[in-house]
Amino acid sequence: MTATKDAKAILSSVLDQWKAGVDGHQPERVASRFTEDAIFQGLHPYTVGRPGVAEYYASQPLGMRATYRILETRQPADGLVLGYMDVRFSFTDRPALDVKLAVLVTLVGDDWYISHYQVSRLD
Repeated sequence: MTATKDAKAILSSVLDQWKAGVDGHQPERVASRFTEDAIFQGLHPYTVGRPGVAEYYASQPLGMRATYRILETRQPADGLVLGYMDVRFSFTDRPALDVKLAVLVTLVGDDWYISHYQVSRLD
């Protein structure tokens, strides 16, 4: 496997777990995929750490689901993977929201966690 394929596989694994928590409206499960000191920037003011991530996702409407497509990956150093994605958040009662998402995932022990999360709307 090339480094690019490794990076994509690592990122997909973390994002699949993130997506499962988002789709299941399980904010604590979503937050568990972040480092203890993660910088999190959703579409509201930023927060640091898992409690802020959990609070953000707890405030999201029931039925919200996420789909993502990885556009780019980079491995700036051992134990780090940078990813840039298209993400669509769909809802039961309103039009979908399309955003760009950049994440930095970090190897902690034997597992990968999101240490930086930045969403951008381009409209």
